Amino acid sequence: MTSTSSPAPAPARPGRLARSLVAHQSFGPLPGLLLVLTVVTGVVDAISILALGRVFVANMTGNVVFAGFAIVGAPGFSLSASLFALAGFLAGAATGGAIITRVGHDRAVLLRAGTLAEVVLAAVALVLAALSGAPGVTHGTTHLAGGAFGAPVTDALAAVLAVAMGIQNAVARKLAVPDLTTTVLTMTLTGLGADLRAVFRGAPGAPRKAARSDLDRRLLAIAAMLAGALASAALTLYLSPVSSLALAVALLAVATTGAIAAASRPAPWRTPPPPAR
Repeated sequence: MTSTSSPAPAPARPGRLARSLVAHQSFGPLPGLLLVLTVVTGVVDAISILALGRVFVANMTGNVVFAGFAIVGAPGFSLSASLFALAGFLAGAATGGAIITRVGHDRAVLLRAGTLAEVVLAAVALVLAALSGAPGVTHGTTHLAGGAFGAPVTDALAAVLAVAMGIQNAVARKLAVPDLTTTVLTMTLTGLGADLRAVFRGAPGAPRKAARSDLDRRLLAIAAMLAGALASAALTLYLSPVSSLALAVALLAVATTGAIAAASRPAPWRTPPPPAR
């Protein structure tokens, strides 16, 4: 007697949101990879604020404000670190512009080049910090009476990390995935607030679906940066700033691996649309 068995259930299809991150019709895997870079931004800015003398290395608006605080003598702010970060970010943006000139015609190759440069720079910062012999190598900042690193190492770390963030910002600007600038959330939050009515009270059908898709993407960008900041702050405060730098290197290695994989497969999304006239 032969027995019949019911066929195995088909595997569940991934959700629409997950597909939009790794296989978007217009952007391929770029949304997911840029979210990883958004997490990196939260990580490195937490390191710079908590261990490098209250300086931003990814957010230059805040960094200019902090430089102003330092000029008038506000305690706890490092003018030299702010200036090194500003110079590094400009150098990184210029480097990103040069990369765009060479490979900007291919989104996948552009992201691969940008993340490769970033992971190398982050690794340089990690080695520099680890070999400094400073208290920040083995102690969290809550356990330190003074700075985590000496002034020369602090300025060098601020500059190197800012170069990496300048490259990231330039590349993300060229890729132009909506709401995924990776370093600034101001316009993302503005869009979130301005478009809430369309999500909950807009006309049914395609317009409301598009508004919900935009909402999901914006919430993910905010959550990604928050997650990076939370993880990095916990490591920097209670373990060591060097451990946070290691986290940044690991995340950039993940993004680089994804970018290399994306660049190995031809796809229509790799060609940017022509500029609007």
